[in-house]
This record gives sequence, C-alpha cells and structure tokens, in this order.
Amino acid sequence: MIRVGIIGVGTVGQSVANILQKNKALISARAGKEISVVKGAVRDLRMERKVDIPLTDNVDEILDDESIDIVVELMGGIDRPYEIFKKALSRGKAVVTANKALLAYHRFDLQQIAGDIPIGYEASVAGGIPIINALKVGLSANEITAIKGIMNGTCNYMLTRMIDEGVGYDEVLAEAQKLGYAEADPTFDVGGFDAAHKLLILASIAYGIDAKPEDILIEGIENVNQDDIDFAREFGYSIKLLAIAKKIDGKIELRVHPVLIRKEQMIAKIDGVMNGISVIGDCVGETLYYGPGAGGDATASAVIADIVEIVRAGQSSPMLGFKKPFQSESLTLLPKEEIQSEYFLRMLVKDAPGVLASIAQVLGENGISIETFLQRPSENVTKATLLCATHRCREKDIVKAIAEIENLPDTGAKVAMIRIEE
Repeated sequence: MIRVGIIGVGTVGQSVANILQKNKALISARAGKEISVVKGAVRDLRMERKVDIPLTDNVDEILDDESIDIVVELMGGIDRPYEIFKKALSRGKAVVTANKALLAYHRFDLQQIAGDIPIGYEASVAGGIPIINALKVGLSANEITAIKGIMNGTCNYMLTRMIDEGVGYDEVLAEAQKLGYAEADPTFDVGGFDAAHKLLILASIAYGIDAKPEDILIEGIENVNQDDIDFAREFGYSIKLLAIAKKIDGKIELRVHPVLIRKEQMIAKIDGVMNGISVIGDCVGETLYYGPGAGGDATASAVIADIVEIVRAGQSSPMLGFKKPFQSESLTLLPKEEIQSEYFLRMLVKDAPGVLASIAQVLGENGISIETFLQRPSENVTKATLLCATHRCREKDIVKAIAEIENLPDTGAKVAMIRIEE
C-alpha cells in the first residue's frame, strides 16, 4: 500500500482525500497498488472538514513519519511550503503540489534538491487540464514556438460578463466575489499575477528558462471599460486576459495582460470561468487544451493523476522536462521594453481642432504608425474619447509616446492601452 499525507486539508485537500476513497478500486487498479490517505495536517483543528482521515496541526507528524511515501502540499504561500518541500525531499518522500506561487519562484531550486525523487505539479496550472503532462510528454518531439493561455477563470468570467451583457467592472467584480470566484482582495487574480505564475511554470517546461514574476510584463484587467469593448466589437475582436510565451530569434518573450484578439481564434471563444491554453509546436501545429481551471474536484483530479504516475513508475519524468540542458546556448528572456505588438489606445481629450493632429504627430515622432482612429462623444460636451489602433511597434516606443501624449495641453486623463494579439 502507498501511504499519503496531505498538508493543507482545505477545499482541494478534502477533495483529494474523498476522491481517493470514493474511487479507490478504480484508482488502485490504474496505479497497480492501493493508495490510502493516512493523515492530514491543518492550521486549525477547530474548523470542520468533511474528511474521514486523522488530522493534526503539526506537519512534522507527516514529514517525520517514515511510513508515509508521498506528501501532498496544498497549503499555499511560498516560504513555509518551500521549507516543508525541502524537508520532505530530504527524507526521500515524493511530493505533489498545486502551489503555483511556490513554483513561480523555486521550481529550479526544487528540481536540484529533488534529484531523482519525484515531484508532481500538474494541478499548479489550469486546474484539471493536463497541460503539464502535455508539454513534458505529449509534445516532447516539438519545439514549442508559442503558448497563449486563458489561465485565470475569475478574469475570464468578468470579461465575458462585461462583453456579453455590458456589466461594469465594479459591478461584475462584486458579483464574482459573491459567487466565490474572486477573493475579498482580488488583486492576485485581476492584477494578472495568478496567470503570470502559471505562465512561468509552463515556460520552464517549454524553454528551460528560469524567470521570476518580477522579470516579466504583468498587467491586469482593472482598466478595461465599455469604450474598449465597443471598439473591440466594432472591429471583430474579443478582449481576454492572456498569458503569452513566444520564442523569437533565440529569445523568449513572456507577458500577461489584456489583449484584443480576433473573435475567430479558438481561444477567443473560451468564456466564463473556463480555462484554455493554445500550444504551437513545430511538428504538430496548434493544439488547444480546455477545461475547468479551478475548483476542488477538478484540481484534485490533477493531484491524484500525479500520485498515480508516481506509484506506477516509482519515479517521475524530470520535473521540468529536461534530462540535460535544452540547447548549447541557453535561451534568454526578451527585455520587456523590446516586446513588439500592435496597440489600442483610449484617450480623453479636449474636443477642439488640431488635437488629433498633435496626437498623430507624437506617435509619428516615435516611429508609430496609425491603423485606425475613432472619435466617440463624451458625457462632457467639451471632451471627446479618441480610440486608436497602431501598427506593430516596440513597447518602449509606445510607452514613451503615451507619456508625451499625456503631457499635451489638450489631453485630460491617463491614456489607456491594450495590446492587440493577432
């Protein structure tokens, strides 16, 4: 029998314990051995948990128990789980986790510490979607040229409601919080940080690159409004929060932000709380992975898949998918300011002759050409909203141009910008 200890018996931890019990015969047949959860560690023993396993508030009762083969870490956070991970590995225990924040910072450290001890983390990205295994195994023959993912169900739900039903940002955020999709402090989700952690994990498997959240471009959906949605609709776009990785001329581009994306693209059709990830390989072309990105049972499904794989093999494939360095020369991260895209700009300006010309002049002086210009009336009759789409240019050029536009005498508010992903 394989004995499992769970550290963090919350929503996902309870689902792991209960599914392993409910589907015990099926899972044991697939794994080749019986799998049993023998103990769970929690912060507060007074909280009711719907599990039929012994509970403790001392994690060392799991880590020091020589009979426990696999530790499942589901407590969240970074520093404390990192110490628990290292201690479990030092005792030769395999570890399975759903902790994306921990892996965003420490995945390469843990790979070195683990050596041949298995670490499973399928549940850390996109919940029940088996994207980790797809990249590590299913697409191992491919050079990955791009990954584009809707990896945060909260943002996708909010944007879907804003686009389909015209609901304002503040209203839909309150609704998402009431439904349990967003936390009381929603910054981690709506600010793009959750999706960024997941992107970094996938980029490690695809490209072997060790980047941290602070190294990449991260923006959230807080500034998206109905003017942006109207422009997108008029020109055949949808708006999504995308996590994007691309290999371009030996460098890796990593970024998370709202995008205008053509409605006919498959990933643009993924709505509500669902997740979807598009992966482009040089052999297979584009593959799309779709499913629930969160929730107790969906995430537990991925956790148990890792447990089964470890039990079957007695080991796992290399944590980040490489047995030796990816290339003779390591791939490097493209600096944020060198990213290239097309851009959508929204500007509140004085409704007067010459304003549009002065804005066009600033853009032209920064090497930015205009593809589309629209003017919308404002509630203030002396103001107008200008909507502009550019041709492809560098991030540092558009940032400089925006700063100059904001300093013009006839512009009265911060310029909003959304990148266009073709």
